[in-house]
Amino acid sequence: MSSGPASESAPAASNETASNETASIASASRVPAHPRIAYFGTPQVAVAPLLALIDAGSDVALVVSASDKRRGRGSSTSPSPVKAAALESGLVVTDRPDDIIGAGIDLGVVVAYGSLIRPHLLAVCPFVNIHVSDLPRWRGAAPVERAILAGDVSATVCVMALEEGLDTGGIYAAGSTRIADKTADELREELVSAGTELLLGLLANGFDEPARQLGVATYAAKIETAERQIDWTASATQINRLVRIGGAWTTVGGRRLKVHAAVVGGNNGVPATPPGQIGGTTVSTGEGVIELITVQPEGKGPMDAASWRRGANVAEGDLLGAPADKAVGAGNG
Repeated sequence: MSSGPASESAPAASNETASNETASIASASRVPAHPRIAYFGTPQVAVAPLLALIDAGSDVALVVSASDKRRGRGSSTSPSPVKAAALESGLVVTDRPDDIIGAGIDLGVVVAYGSLIRPHLLAVCPFVNIHVSDLPRWRGAAPVERAILAGDVSATVCVMALEEGLDTGGIYAAGSTRIADKTADELREELVSAGTELLLGLLANGFDEPARQLGVATYAAKIETAERQIDWTASATQINRLVRIGGAWTTVGGRRLKVHAAVVGGNNGVPATPPGQIGGTTVSTGEGVIELITVQPEGKGPMDAASWRRGANVAEGDLLGAPADKAVGAGNG
C-alpha cells in the first residue's frame, strides 16, 4: 500500500515528488538488526500493521500520522485511527514528517500515510512501503479497486523500497491471493495482513537488496464519483465488480440510490427487458441480471433491497438510472 491518499475504499496513492527536489535514497539492506522505526500511517487499515510491530517487540520510536480533523458537525476534532491507536499504546506521535530528522531513526515504514514522503526524508533513512499490487502493474492511487474492475484473477501485496518515482522501488518480498468475489475492503484487509507478515519476516531475517520490478507498468488512477455510477448497459459481471469496490450508485426517479451489495443473477444471457429495468429486486443489464442485496436511498441509511422495494415509490418495470421523467412507469407501456 503506497504512501499517498487512500481512495474511499481505501487504498493510498504512490510516492510522488517535486521535480526540483533531489536526494540520495538510503537502502534498507543496511538496516541494523533491531532498527528504530518511524511508522507513517493514517487510516484504519494502517492500524493492524502498527499493532503487529508493537506485538513483535519492534522499536517503534515515532509515529507520523495526519493531523487531527473535524469529523461530523461542530468544531471539535478527532485523531486519525493510527494516531489514536499509537497514543493508546503509549507511543510518541507527530503530524510533522520532518520530526524524524535527528531522531536516530533507522527505518521508515509506510502504510497508507496519505501524504508524500519528500526526497530529503528519503535520504535520512531507508523507507519501505506495503503496497497492494503486483508491481509494476497497478502503480498509483487505487490498485485494489483497479484490479477488481479489470477482472484480475489474483492480487499481490509487496514490501517495496520507497523512492522518488511512482511506485518504482525494488521489491523485498511479495505474496498473492485470489480475488474471487471479495470486496475491495475485504481484499485490502487480507493483503495488508499478508504484507504485515512479510514485513515482520524481513525485520526478523534482514533485508537483502530488493529485486527490480519486471513487466509493463500500468497506472491505477483514483476512482472518481462519476466512475462509480452504474451503467446498466454493461454486463452483470462488470456491474458486480463496480459494486464490490464500494460507492456504486444509480438513480431512481432522479434521486440517487447507492448500491452497497449485489450479486450476479442466474440468467447470464441478454435479458428480454431493457437494461436498468427492475423486477422485484432484480435489475436487467446489458448481459445477465443483477440481484440487489443492500441499497441506500438518498437521505436514508442502508437497508436490504426487499425492504427498500416495499417502501419505495418504484413500480415493476421502472428503469434505474433513467432521467426522472422517464424512470417511472417506463416498463408499463
